[in-house]
Amino acid sequence: SAETPPKEKYVRNIIMGSHKEGGASTFWSYALNLPLSSNSMISWKFCYVLHKLLRDGHRNAVADSYRRCRNVKDMGVLWGNLHDRYGHIVALSAKYLCLKMEFHAKHKVIPGNLEASDETVEREAGTDMTKVLDMTNELLDYMDAGLKMAETVLRQLDANGAKSTTPAGQCRLTPLIPLILDCSFLYHFSVRLMFKLHSRIAPDVLLGHRERFRDLFTSLTQFFDRAREMEFFKSVIQIPDLPDAPPNFLRAAALAEYKKPVVVMPGEEQHEEEEVEPQPEFRESAQIPQYYLLSQMGGSEAPVEQRETETESLRRELEVLKPELQLIKNEAQRCVTELKAQVNRLEAEVEEQRTHKQVAMVENEHLRMEVEALRCTNVANVGAQIGYKEADSEAQAAELRFTQLKERHAELVTSHADLMKKNAETVKMLSSTKQDQDDLLRAKKQLESELENLRQQSSNMVRPLQPLTHNCRHLLVFFKADRQRLGTQLNSTLAGLQAEREVLLRSVREQEAELNSLRQQAQLHHSSMEQERQRSSMELGSLHAQLQQQACREGELAQKLQEEQFCLLQCAVVEAEGIILDAVAKVDDPIHVRCISSPDYLVNRAEITLGSIDKMQQSHLVYLGNRNDASGLLRAVTQFSHLAADTIVNGAATSHSAPTDQADRLTDSCRDCANHCLQFLKDLKFQASLQRADPSAIRYTVQRILALGQDLRPKGQDVLKEELGSMVDKEMIATSTAIEEAVLRMDEILNQAKKDTSGVKLEVNQSILGSCSDLMKVRTQSSLAQFSMNSGFVFTSSASALLSRVLCQKLSLDRRTHLGLEGCGLGRHTAAVSSTNHQYKHIYC
Repeated sequence: SAETPPKEKYVRNIIMGSHKEGGASTFWSYALNLPLSSNSMISWKFCYVLHKLLRDGHRNAVADSYRRCRNVKDMGVLWGNLHDRYGHIVALSAKYLCLKMEFHAKHKVIPGNLEASDETVEREAGTDMTKVLDMTNELLDYMDAGLKMAETVLRQLDANGAKSTTPAGQCRLTPLIPLILDCSFLYHFSVRLMFKLHSRIAPDVLLGHRERFRDLFTSLTQFFDRAREMEFFKSVIQIPDLPDAPPNFLRAAALAEYKKPVVVMPGEEQHEEEEVEPQPEFRESAQIPQYYLLSQMGGSEAPVEQRETETESLRRELEVLKPELQLIKNEAQRCVTELKAQVNRLEAEVEEQRTHKQVAMVENEHLRMEVEALRCTNVANVGAQIGYKEADSEAQAAELRFTQLKERHAELVTSHADLMKKNAETVKMLSSTKQDQDDLLRAKKQLESELENLRQQSSNMVRPLQPLTHNCRHLLVFFKADRQRLGTQLNSTLAGLQAEREVLLRSVREQEAELNSLRQQAQLHHSSMEQERQRSSMELGSLHAQLQQQACREGELAQKLQEEQFCLLQCAVVEAEGIILDAVAKVDDPIHVRCISSPDYLVNRAEITLGSIDKMQQSHLVYLGNRNDASGLLRAVTQFSHLAADTIVNGAATSHSAPTDQADRLTDSCRDCANHCLQFLKDLKFQASLQRADPSAIRYTVQRILALGQDLRPKGQDVLKEELGSMVDKEMIATSTAIEEAVLRMDEILNQAKKDTSGVKLEVNQSILGSCSDLMKVRTQSSLAQFSMNSGFVFTSSASALLSRVLCQKLSLDRRTHLGLEGCGLGRHTAAVSSTNHQYKHIYC
């Protein structure tokens, strides 16, 4: 628990124990029993040992420690809320260690000491730009937490006036050694991923990342420069020089010019050289003392000849060992040569890879220019949309013409159907006429057959049937005449029907020809319409494809816009967190104890902060409804962070001049307000918690600060002007009453003096009484004027009238005696009127 740096041999034993055990379970079983919540010095050294264990311990130490991340975080929150010399830096160190454990638990291929190759980091980041963006933000948060811790440690070191060569200074600076090693790797990984992002994402989207990296680069440069100047770090670690400006991520060739910063530990470098170099000289030199000791142990009384013999044998052995030593040296030299050749070959491969990468960068630039050209073609899509509308109107007109032709075709089909129906009826009539003619022919044949039969019968029955034959002849003539008449009628009917049929057939042929021509026209028009429709459909398809591409592009742009807006919000939130943390640091800063603020100013700041909280809540709801515009929320968060920080700082400054209990409550309220502000800003910073971000807890703590500030106000300021006016009226009435009583007593004294005295003594008494009344009037008016000027109160007409009436009526005495006394010797009658003067003085007082 002493303010001295932890001993390295104990830290080394813990690290070696983790490698022997294969984890950090034993370390945590003992660490949980340490008084971390009651001793800030032990907590500070515990954070350093845990950092060393995560860096140099067994690879399972990260996973075992990540299970206890909640304990480390609670310890940091506890010391962050307490006033202690080491409390604030313990809180920042705990936050840094939690971020370190979370990062390495998520990215297991990167060890705790961050000594991973560039290929490993890029393979872990992947090709998905969203994942690369997330990993870049994690690295920047990782480095930001470490730099804030280093900045706070150095600021407290300057504030306390401690030197780096003292045990107290080394106790604070020792945990910064592994932090310097971490920051060098984090800076290198961030540069690589930033170049990767700029090769795939538009530079405008990454503006916030470049500004944040520039701020971190400035902080890291200041940290390295400050540490390089300290005597403590000069003998422990060799800090690299960073360039004057951060890398230009907008220029792809800048990656080839970038040099990785390498931190060197002189002790480790010497140790590695001892391990790499062969040790034959050491063995040769070690054998001589060993043999010498053995010879000494053999007997100190050995003769000189025996010693010379042993020396000669040792020399011969050395001569035998020298060729072997030379062989080992030659072998080592050959290995070194081979390794140098391999290094040169690898450097050539790296240079070739860099060349390929530059070519890829150039191709990427060409692709980016093509993308810009495509963006320009989006403007031409507007003309395509106009052409699409014209084609659509032409298609509608063609569709209307096709509908009219279709109706005309339907009418022709209907008329053709009617003609076919008439033709069918005519054919039916012709068929019926033919049937009648056939019936007549059958009847004729039948009659001819009957006639033939009759002839045969007549030939047999000629004689008996001659009258019948004569009748039959008459009948035959009659039948012939009838048959001729029927034939004539049938021929005329057939001729008429034939003529009508020919007319109908000619009409049908004309209508068929017209129908065929119309059908051909319709087919031609239909084919032209079909071609035009196909062309229109192809144009529509191409336009739809372009519209879909444009819609997809607009969706991507909208998504990028939302991501950019959220990135801007994250940047604003990070800046707001820095402002709040700076305010909390001022609360804990010993120099700030000298600052004092008034309760009225604190109340004013708290009321304005409450208004900014309402505005920020409204802007938060508006942003949740429209993620494309975060400007309102950005302004609200920026204004809120400044006002909240102002309220916290002025609350702490007000507590410095307040009573102890109220000062403690006010300080605790300021810290609670800062914690709630940081929690709210943390919810705003991530997509998962953005929806549930609620500043109600902040509003409650600010209202509590407002109430404490109002309690600390002077009580006299709580009286309103109306109440003050009534109080003055009452006081004036009481004053007038007292003046009336004093005037009555003065009248009594004057009457008594008239009875007891006369002459010059009486005139002197009247003169003293007049002087007293004038003096009372002047003093009363000056007192009222002074009270009005100090309090800002304007007397009412009743008070002024009351004063005027009392002074004019009750204090108006005869001044003639006083005027008559100007020429006489008043000093001679001093002894005579001393008692009366004493009585007047008592009344005036």
